[in-house]
Amino acid sequence: MAYNENSLNRIREILLEKKIDFLEKKMFSGVCIMVDNKMCCGTHIDKKSNEDLLLCRIGEEAYEMALEDNDCIPMEFTGKAMKGYVFVMENGFKTKQKLNYWLDLCLKFNPKAKVSKK
Repeated sequence: MAYNENSLNRIREILLEKKIDFLEKKMFSGVCIMVDNKMCCGTHIDKKSNEDLLLCRIGEEAYEMALEDNDCIPMEFTGKAMKGYVFVMENGFKTKQKLNYWLDLCLKFNPKAKVSKK
């Protein structure tokens, strides 16, 4: 499991400030944050580029708009993009304000998301 512990701590800090109950689960070669038993966000290091990535589950409504951001790319693991999921590159979440923006998108979608399979 390759992930940046500092990025994970930053995510934890913001979620705790927002008083969000969450669990951490190792998956997608990193750590995913589960909110209400649903995958919400996460972090991992890309094996090819060695870049720290923020995984965001933002839903299909916000997906296209998010991809207009130069620091945002489609989430792909099998060569096919997963609609509603994006990766944000390091530059896109290096400040607390930017990280908070992406986490807010994830949390806004979370009530609409389906419960993740066990």
